[in-house]
Amino acid sequence: MLRGLLGLLAALPVMGSVALMLLARSPLGTASFEPVQQPVQFDHRHHVGDEGIGCRYCHEGAWEGPYAGVPPTSRCMGCHAQIWNESPLLEPVRESSFQDRPIPWNRVHRLPHFTFFDHSIHIHKGVGCVSCHGRVDQMPLVQQVVPLTMGWCLECHRDPAPNLRPLKHIADMTWRPPGDAREVGRRVMQELNVSPRTECTTCHR
Repeated sequence: MLRGLLGLLAALPVMGSVALMLLARSPLGTASFEPVQQPVQFDHRHHVGDEGIGCRYCHEGAWEGPYAGVPPTSRCMGCHAQIWNESPLLEPVRESSFQDRPIPWNRVHRLPHFTFFDHSIHIHKGVGCVSCHGRVDQMPLVQQVVPLTMGWCLECHRDPAPNLRPLKHIADMTWRPPGDAREVGRRVMQELNVSPRTECTTCHR
C-alpha cells in the first residue's frame, strides 16, 4: 500500500507534465475552434450566403499555389466605394485604401511552421473548400471547424474517396454527392488521377 502510494507520488510530476503538454496542444489550449475577431466586421453569411460571392473571388491564391491569401483592399472598395460608402463600420477599409496599407486580418487556420501545405494541389484534385473550412457561408466570424492535425490529414490521404467532389463543385457550399459519396469520390479519383502520398516528406520537407 505504502509502496503504491509512493510510486503514485513519484509519477505525479511526469503525469502532470504530460497532461499540460496535451492540454497545450488540444483545441482547448490553442482555442482552435473559437471564432477569430477581425479588425473589420466582415460577415461571410452576407457576402457568401446572401450575395453569392464565391470563394475564388477573394481567395484566388488557393487555386494557384500554397496560400489562399486575402484580397487587397482595392477589391473591397470595388463594391464599397458605391455601397455603404459612408458606413462607420467600413472606416478601417476606407482608411486602408486611402493610406495604401493592408488591413491587418487575423489568421484563422494555422499550421506548424515545419508543415508544408499547398492549397492548389488539393483543389485541383477534388477537395472542396467546405471539407476543411466548413460552411463559412453560415459564419458571422470565421472559425476553425476541423482539427488540422497530422492524424486528421493522414486519414484523408489514406482514404480520400469520401471527401472528393467534381471540380465544378469545389467552392459550392451546399453541394452533396448524388448517391454514395465513396462511389462519387472513386470516380473523381480516376478522372483526376488522385493518388495521395503518405511519406513524411510529403508535408515535412
